[in-house]
Amino acid sequence: MSYNSDSDLDVKVRKATERISENMHIVANEPSLAFYRLQEHVRKALNPMVDRRADVNKLHTDLQGRCYDMEYAVGALKSMDSADECFDNIRENLKNAIFLKQQLKYEESRRKKSDSNSVYKRLSAHITIDLPELPELSDVVRETANRVESMMSKATHSTNS
Repeated sequence: MSYNSDSDLDVKVRKATERISENMHIVANEPSLAFYRLQEHVRKALNPMVDRRADVNKLHTDLQGRCYDMEYAVGALKSMDSADECFDNIRENLKNAIFLKQQLKYEESRRKKSDSNSVYKRLSAHITIDLPELPELSDVVRETANRVESMMSKATHSTNS
């Protein structure tokens, strides 16, 4: 029986020493295993983190550009407040221009009425002669027409007075 008990004890001792050896191996290699796991994690996570950082930097640059644009727009809007005086001047000039245009139209309509009463104009409206285009002749004709018209208007004014 002592032989059996020695063999049982032998088996138990072997199992215990194997477990102790296994545990010692695990404990001895655990820091290197931890470093391996850390290295593996860093290798897998580093590239996406670098890409994300580049994206964040690009977004930051874009955001700064947009902030500058907004500041510029706000400045432009604030400067429009000081443009009130210019707009008032423009409005006044437009009013004056419209008034002057109306006066010119009125003067033209008065001239047309007096021109339509001209004997020469009424007479020339009935004459249809196709004359060749001669620059010297057209100046002479225009001058003669103006003289005849002025004489006719003087004659009508003197008879009306």
